[in-house]
Amino acid sequence: MSEDALRDFSGVARLFPLPNLVLFPHVVQGLHVFEPCYRQMTADALATDRLITMALLRADADDPSDHPAIEPVVCVGQIVWHEKLDDGKYNLRLRGASRARVVEELASTSTYRRARVELIRDTAPADLALLSRLRRDLAAVVLPQFGDDASARQQLTELFDGDMPLGHVCDVLSYALPLPLEMKQSLLAEAQADQRATAIIDTLRISAARAGRPFPPPFSAN
Repeated sequence: MSEDALRDFSGVARLFPLPNLVLFPHVVQGLHVFEPCYRQMTADALATDRLITMALLRADADDPSDHPAIEPVVCVGQIVWHEKLDDGKYNLRLRGASRARVVEELASTSTYRRARVELIRDTAPADLALLSRLRRDLAAVVLPQFGDDASARQQLTELFDGDMPLGHVCDVLSYALPLPLEMKQSLLAEAQADQRATAIIDTLRISAARAGRPFPPPFSAN
């Protein structure tokens, strides 16, 4: 959770629902805002706390109204860069700040949806040996996915070898890896870092096994 970004957060979130995007804390997402209601939302955010909350539309939502159902766990993001175009549209960079759980949607007093939310604090076990093992296991399943991309492997190696907490590492991977949308949402909904790490490891192990790749992968002779 980014304490600075959420210092002025009132608990009322401006909702930006999309059908194909799950934002995570600690990552930056580019957005092109063109619909009038979301242009107004962006203007309101820029004039106050700079916060916009990304929500995933439910896959089973069959609602032709202006308020289709959203997943109950969302990501509060902070606008870290913006430009307003001549036609009134915006380009944004939104950095995820915190998971949040929707308590209730509020009656509309504007052109966009709002909800009262509760911030979800990221948690991790105190067992340092477990955290280290999970970090190693993550590296073992993720790095082989980028065998032919030296630049990506280097960046990922630095991520695993750095001092970023395990929960942050999992959020970066959850966002960046080509995981099914429903799994990304389940990872967003999971507050425990060790459980997110285990879910990613298990998923990639199963994927490798189905593709006929051994796990763990053989060591290089070099």
